[in-house]
Amino acid sequence: MRPLSHRDFRVLFGAVVLSIFAAGMWAVVMVYAVIDAGGGPLGLSLVAGANATGLLLCAIPGGIVADRVSRRTIVRVVEFTNFVAITTIVVAGMVGTVTIPHLTIVAFVLGAGAGFFFPAYSAILPRILPQGQLLAANGLEGAIRPALQQAAGPAAAGMLLAALIPSHAAVVISVAYALAFVGLLFLRAEPPAPHDEPERAASVFHDLKEAVVFTVRTPWLFATLLFATGWVLVFVGPEEVLLPFLLRERIGTDPRWFGFLLAVYGFGGVVGSIVVSSMKLPRRYLTVMNVVWGVSTLPFVIVGLTDQYWLMLISMFIIGFGFSYGNVIWGTLLQRRVPRHMLGRVSSLDFFVSLALMPLSMALAGPLSEVVPLQTIFIVAGILPLLFGLIAIFAARMPQDEIAHPLDH
Repeated sequence: MRPLSHRDFRVLFGAVVLSIFAAGMWAVVMVYAVIDAGGGPLGLSLVAGANATGLLLCAIPGGIVADRVSRRTIVRVVEFTNFVAITTIVVAGMVGTVTIPHLTIVAFVLGAGAGFFFPAYSAILPRILPQGQLLAANGLEGAIRPALQQAAGPAAAGMLLAALIPSHAAVVISVAYALAFVGLLFLRAEPPAPHDEPERAASVFHDLKEAVVFTVRTPWLFATLLFATGWVLVFVGPEEVLLPFLLRERIGTDPRWFGFLLAVYGFGGVVGSIVVSSMKLPRRYLTVMNVVWGVSTLPFVIVGLTDQYWLMLISMFIIGFGFSYGNVIWGTLLQRRVPRHMLGRVSSLDFFVSLALMPLSMALAGPLSEVVPLQTIFIVAGILPLLFGLIAIFAARMPQDEIAHPLDH
């Protein structure tokens, strides 16, 4: 909790809390807005894929902008844009009908906003917090994110959708984004850059080249990003697109079943974030991070095979725990081992490379489910990430690297 003693972090974190809660509600409202508009797995693939495409297309520009202009301005603009986008859903539901094309456009805008927001957020933390508090800050954000985006937000959306149509439930999302924007108006300007920080290059191409060269020549960084790319390809599509329909087929059609399943997934993430950030960074931080990520996806096999809701709940808790545990370590590594002047660009490359195949994963999930049994898809999605993680560890010689670069202070 130590980072909360800093005023600017409290302001920024308060806005992030509201934004994450809104995103968590949108994850469920989006599903049932598609269904309410007459869509099925293919329609949801289109909308979810648009969100991923917006994130992918704006990740690199977002990182370059984050290293060139005020991070404070970026996060303000993003939250205001999110508010406007969701408000159009509310208005359309009140005066007419929300359509799949409309949902696709809004999903793209929200994804694009995330592509600008997260590099700016990652780059601003080392500027407003001491280095020794970055793990705690990432752990705090890592605990709040699943608690709100995967737990409280989806659970609240599920309860609202039991009584309201999706466009009416979106009013709460719109208000949350509006409050986040207002909160960010109180964020002060960042401290000036240190004297030893390199001058910013005049060329945008030079900025991008510098970050790409650093990433490719840093084995632990490059191998982890490639691992994440494979993980996203095989896992995210089934989780985001097929899980709601698997649940409707085996458990029931009540939106609360899906909302509370995501809530337990998020609660696992809360516990994982608190556990890792309450201790020192593991001495074998690279190995631990990749192994935990890989092992934690294995319960997805159970999700694909069982028709028992309690087994699904336990499995999703474990998946959420491992995902957030590794993510807190990863965010801290970027802020500790990447030069500050290029942190925004490297963070954007992280999003771009690791999420490069997310649109493809989501776009393929729906059509693939028409020809391949759901249980087979979930089994493959649960096993392959562990294999990818082990390959990354040995290919990049991570055990040797983490001993040569200790981060135990």
